[in-house]
Amino acid sequence: MDEQFPDSGPAMGGNTPEFSVAEISGAIRRTLEGTFGRIRVRGEITEFKRYPSGHLYFSLKDEGGKLSAVVWRGTVSRLGLKPESGLEVVASGKISAYGERSSYQMVIDRLEYAGEGALLARIERLRLRLAAEGLFDAERKQALPFLPRVIGVVTSAQGAVLHDIRTTIARRFPHPVLVWPVPVQGEGAAERIAHAIAGFDAIDGTAALPRPDVLIVARGGGSLEDLMAFNDEAVLRAVAACRIPVISAVGHETDTTLIDFVSDCRAPTPTAAAELA
Repeated sequence: MDEQFPDSGPAMGGNTPEFSVAEISGAIRRTLEGTFGRIRVRGEITEFKRYPSGHLYFSLKDEGGKLSAVVWRGTVSRLGLKPESGLEVVASGKISAYGERSSYQMVIDRLEYAGEGALLARIERLRLRLAAEGLFDAERKQALPFLPRVIGVVTSAQGAVLHDIRTTIARRFPHPVLVWPVPVQGEGAAERIAHAIAGFDAIDGTAALPRPDVLIVARGGGSLEDLMAFNDEAVLRAVAACRIPVISAVGHETDTTLIDFVSDCRAPTPTAAAELA
């Protein structure tokens, strides 16, 4: 009697396609990048890290998941805002996959605040932190000088704000006005404003350029996002450190920005700031 063997079935693997690791990794990458292309993703920044290389790494999360993200060093200055953990944003960029680590991430080149609610939440967090440090305390505010000899102005070189300040001072009590022109919104505006305030404070008065006795930091009205440079921590700390009394005059009468809390005096309009000075 012949010995019987069990049926071994189809050959191992059958018709299942076989790939190398590199092939399947490449196929996944092409699928991800080809399917999504350029995208916009809304989420909260978490796990934010800035590396010595200059690259920024963080994740975007919501109640349903988390997406790893990176901002390359060369893109950081053009992002549109400063990323920080806890900030809700809309990120623009593309999906990229890395087969070596079996991972994917979003390469971001633009960040926007995710609506007015995100802006207000960011402002409130900063307000509470700086208030706890004492930056808004009445005891640290300086008195405005009586009849200042020189008035410094930090504002845009264009627009009605500078004209209103100059004409008001000329009409009420003509005095020299030193203007440090800066952008008052957009990328890099906060850094330029902070630099101007610190620059005025660094004038020692021994050279041809006189040291102002009072500073006016001003801009006209705008949306909450337009005014965000005056809610920037660098600007607020520059005002707090300034040894020259500072009058803030940002936005319309009903607008309030954090520079109003840290300045020595808040004016409802640029014209009123000139009158106070």
